[in-house]
Amino acid sequence: MPTHSPWVDDPEGYGRVSRMLHWGMALLLVWQLLSAVVRAVAEHSPLDAFFWSTHVGTGFTIAWLAILRGAWGLANLRRRPATEGPALLRKAAALGHIALYGLLILVPALGILRAFGKGRDLTIYGHQVFAPVTPGPNAALGSFAGEVHEFLGWTLFALIAGHIAMALWHGFVRRDGTLGSMTRGPAARRLAARG
Repeated sequence: MPTHSPWVDDPEGYGRVSRMLHWGMALLLVWQLLSAVVRAVAEHSPLDAFFWSTHVGTGFTIAWLAILRGAWGLANLRRRPATEGPALLRKAAALGHIALYGLLILVPALGILRAFGKGRDLTIYGHQVFAPVTPGPNAALGSFAGEVHEFLGWTLFALIAGHIAMALWHGFVRRDGTLGSMTRGPAARRLAARG
């Protein structure tokens, strides 16, 4: 029986790199959701100032991790666990994942476009990407990008809620090992197959 590296994906479950990227991004997305919710309900409060000061950097990090995770997923495509369930659900899962990855990259890109269009500066982790310009080079484009950024940001969180619901359904209703393969890796599917 060949031995597999615990770092790469396996037909029995996701490797350590995939799981670290997944759960690391999940933590960043929870933080990002908190920053958006606090902004929506307590704008200009000290709590808002604290969370909002991290919003741009966190969004930037999420976008780059999504690109890295997508590249890692493609590199491991032939080794990844098969999607469980009926054909329609497998297709929906594939489309849902494509939408998630797309929004994880598009939403931060729109945030950058909003800042540029409105003439705001953009500083990420203490490094200025571009300086403020008054008046904004294209305030209408900045406003449009801002509105779409906000709408798609909330859409992303709705998709994530659906993703979580389906993972729990796989784990506690179907009991097919899908949830375990992302929490415990390959050993989880082998245990589910025996159970």
